[in-house]
Amino acid sequence: MLAGELYNALDPQLSEERLQARLLLKALNDSGEDLPQKRARILAELLPNAGAELWIQPPFYCDYGSNIRMGERVFFNFNCVVLDVAPVTIGSRTLFGPNVQIYAATHPMDAATRASGLEAGKPITIGDDVWIGGSAIICPGVSIGDRSVIGAGSVVTKDIPPDVFAAGNPCRVIRPLSPADRPE
Repeated sequence: MLAGELYNALDPQLSEERLQARLLLKALNDSGEDLPQKRARILAELLPNAGAELWIQPPFYCDYGSNIRMGERVFFNFNCVVLDVAPVTIGSRTLFGPNVQIYAATHPMDAATRASGLEAGKPITIGDDVWIGGSAIICPGVSIGDRSVIGAGSVVTKDIPPDVFAAGNPCRVIRPLSPADRPE
């Protein structure tokens, strides 16, 4: 699965790993804001490859959690989804608006192969200091460069270079970000 090859999602080991993630997600999503230590413990187990100061505003959803690698000070707003059947790498200080969807999962284009129940995944990489606007969708195999901004509602189907504002469906570069757009 992690190598990007076709796999059976009903494999017993994968099913068990997803079940464990679902149980942790339920505990996270049901936890109160007044229990920060409990949330921290759940997040450490669900997302063992996350850097310091991770902030997730529940509800949050993912397939496995262990396939997500994050730098420091990453923020997810309400209702984000990460389908991490392939590696999802997120840089430090990256911000996700509400309802952002990150889809590393994909299905074969060939109907017969798709009907067999086989699936695949393609890794996603999001750089440092990126801001993904609310309700954006990041498609399988996409990379987003450092310091770029993705407009709300965009569907990112192709790689986005660093230091640009990109938006739309399909998402495209609108303009480069100037030094004035960057924090000092």
